[in-house]
Amino acid sequence: MPSSRPRSRDQRERPGWRRRLQSALSVHSLATQVFLLQAIVVILLVIAAAVALVLQAKYDSYEDAHNRSLAAAETFAHAPGTAEALESGDPTAALQSATEKAQRGAGVDFISVLGKDGIRYTDPEPQLIGQRVEGDISRAAAGESFTERFEGEPHNAVRAVVPVLDSGRRVVGLVTAGIQVANVGDLLDRQLPVLLTSAAGALVLATGGAALVSRRLRRQTHGLDPAEMTRMYEHHDAVLHAVREGVLIVGGDGRLLLANDEARRLLDLPADADRRPVTELRLGPSFTRLLVSGKEVSDEVFLSGDRLLAVNTRPTAPYGGVTGLVASLRDTTELRALSGRAEVARERLTLLYEAGVRIGTTLDVRRTATELAEVAVPRFADFVTVELLDPVLRGDEPTGVLSEMRRTALIGIREDHPLQPVGDLIPINVTPMTTALDNGRALIEPDLATSGTWGVEDPEGARQALAYGISSLITVPLQARGVVLGLVNFWRSADAPRFDEEDTSFAEELAARAAVAIDNARRFTREHAMAVTLQRSLLPRDLPEQDALDVAWRYLPAQAGVGGDWFDVIPLPGLRVALVVGDVVGHGMHAAATMGRLRTAILNFSSLDLPPADLLAHLDDLVLRIDADQAPGSEVDRATVTGATCLYAIYDSVSGRCTLAHAGHLAPALVDPWNGVTYPELPVSPPLGVGGHPFEETEVDLAEGSRLVLFTDGLVEDRHRDVDEGLALLSSAIAPAGLTPEETCLAVTDAMLPGQPSDDIALLVARARRLDQYRSAVWDVPLDMSAVSRVRAEAGRRLEEWGLEESVFVTELVLSELLTNALRYGAEPVRVRLLYGRTLFCEVSDGSSTSPHLRRAAATDEGGRGLFLVAQFSQRWGTRYVSPGKIIWAELALGAEIPEASVTMFDDELAW
Repeated sequence: MPSSRPRSRDQRERPGWRRRLQSALSVHSLATQVFLLQAIVVILLVIAAAVALVLQAKYDSYEDAHNRSLAAAETFAHAPGTAEALESGDPTAALQSATEKAQRGAGVDFISVLGKDGIRYTDPEPQLIGQRVEGDISRAAAGESFTERFEGEPHNAVRAVVPVLDSGRRVVGLVTAGIQVANVGDLLDRQLPVLLTSAAGALVLATGGAALVSRRLRRQTHGLDPAEMTRMYEHHDAVLHAVREGVLIVGGDGRLLLANDEARRLLDLPADADRRPVTELRLGPSFTRLLVSGKEVSDEVFLSGDRLLAVNTRPTAPYGGVTGLVASLRDTTELRALSGRAEVARERLTLLYEAGVRIGTTLDVRRTATELAEVAVPRFADFVTVELLDPVLRGDEPTGVLSEMRRTALIGIREDHPLQPVGDLIPINVTPMTTALDNGRALIEPDLATSGTWGVEDPEGARQALAYGISSLITVPLQARGVVLGLVNFWRSADAPRFDEEDTSFAEELAARAAVAIDNARRFTREHAMAVTLQRSLLPRDLPEQDALDVAWRYLPAQAGVGGDWFDVIPLPGLRVALVVGDVVGHGMHAAATMGRLRTAILNFSSLDLPPADLLAHLDDLVLRIDADQAPGSEVDRATVTGATCLYAIYDSVSGRCTLAHAGHLAPALVDPWNGVTYPELPVSPPLGVGGHPFEETEVDLAEGSRLVLFTDGLVEDRHRDVDEGLALLSSAIAPAGLTPEETCLAVTDAMLPGQPSDDIALLVARARRLDQYRSAVWDVPLDMSAVSRVRAEAGRRLEEWGLEESVFVTELVLSELLTNALRYGAEPVRVRLLYGRTLFCEVSDGSSTSPHLRRAAATDEGGRGLFLVAQFSQRWGTRYVSPGKIIWAELALGAEIPEASVTMFDDELAW
């Protein structure tokens, strides 16, 4: 019979030790398998990496041979003297030594110089000189450089073939350089030990790492004894009792197997709930059906009593038995209320962020007010109206009078609203608007139907608004820097919740951000208007009358700030006209002021009748002096505009010649009747203010009816297109024949100019006229005083032919004085020219550069009154220096008569 003695402790624990041993052996076997698998994977990866490195090294070796060969061949082919040596009588003698030095310096195996037919002129092996090189070299003979792997005599090699070009870009010879394939293999052989050693090291490290991981895995997966299982159960039980989330475990038969303390509290379970069917626990029909069905859900909300529970369920097999269900429960009753408020707050923060991004995108007051309304509708209000003071809209400082404002923006969810439209004056004489302005705070009217103040000034309008469905209002002053700019009104209809106090604080924050943007736009509007006013005051208001050109112009200021673009049309003596366009670097008031100084300087310099190149040289000195006048470290110095571009052209209507010079400016477009649109080639010239560089002139002959289009870079260049695209677009716009200057300007603006350009744009279009030969007269005069009377008589007869009999006497008087001075003090050749245009020009030229000066003669002087008479009887007079000599000219009004005072004062002088 079996023994009744109790078993010893060793006997009781032996089965547990067996299980632990089996568990340890299983873990050890698993760790060994994992280690072997890791080792195999590592070996395969290292082998693949080694093969890839070998292939890459081989590829890199050949690629390096290609690059070194091509670099050596191109360097020698492009070296100074190579082309000349090939065209000499003995290329071998001239180049053999140089190729040997180049070969040693470049580290290649050979450099050879060939003729176009492939005959070697030089070679590292002299016995090959004179023989034709093997392989196809036709690509290089055609002017193309290439590299190849060459197989042939004397050695298989990686070689490059490069053509040698003479100054006319013709191929006069070839240069081939290369590295023998055997040497490329040597390089690879030197690299292989390093690569294989690296691969072996990586294999050792990877295998050792896998071994360490496996060892640590075996150490960390010992079998668990009953005491450890007990402790695990205790910890698990403690977590179930301490966790702030309900846990239910339901068996496959629908009975409750486990409910932790939180689940019992949330579901109000009875004390004997364990092992009872869930259908008997009164958990609610929907929640009970979920537990019985075994369905898997995530964060699904169920009502249990007066609580909202968020439930997650997952199928499980507790205790290794029949499949059941585990459910976790969270009380979301308070969380729902908090999350609702948090969602509203998050939405408000998002809206404020969007307001910061969307409001104030432009520096336009009206657009900024509209952006405020667009941000708030429909996410905060159904309708938004913005009223601003009229001075704010003009850019002025707002005044203290707040009796009325102008509606500037109106945005709503529907278009058929009863609110006053944009542009209307809104009286601000009753509450709640006046109350909000007086307090400087937002005012809320949650129910307009019961308000005792709103709508008092306009009962009919209030009745229509209420009938339409508008039911709630928040009005907020728009204030910046403590100054009221206007009001913003937020309206809601009956379909939306009424405004509350929390909405008021949000409306104030939104209005505060918008007010800063509106004030910035207002200040910019004021400054921009001042700058534009200054700039336009510095530009010509109208073009002067002249006979040489038909002129039209356009000027568009930049959208933001003002620039320094300008233009001018300056009549010059001799029926000539100067055309000017320029662009000061930078924007702002300083650029506009600098532009005014440069334009004034050009007007003054042009009165001296300087050639274009000389005028630009003087202007360059002026810009340098402007820079030198700036105080170092001053605010103006930090933002100074130190450069400018300028194009100055003089057109002579008698000869039809146009002389141009520029300082870093774009060439004008020339539209002639035969060749279409061209851009004259102007010498490269730096902008004004660089200094130390001469300016050159270019002469162009203009046919009758040709158009000269001068412009600044803002016309053809912006952020959306480069200069070449702009010039092509300009050419197509001005190309049609027969356009007048005004029509040309219209065509250019329609095709090229945006509504709000980012840079100033100046456009000047001039159509050339030619003076009729009948309206000019020229006489060559000998250096003899007796010729004065003859020329004077011939000039009188020519004036009579022109129908200018009333101008004969004054013209003869002026001509006599000028011609007498030229014959007495000048040098040959002496020439007289009369030009009949809008006025009459009398010119006397001679070969002397000495210029006469106007002076007042004493009563006892016998002479010295000639130029004084010329100044009295002409509109203008002056001296123009030419090569050689000078021209003294006088401009006379048609039909001019001698003033009585002048006749009395200079009676003795006129008696001749």
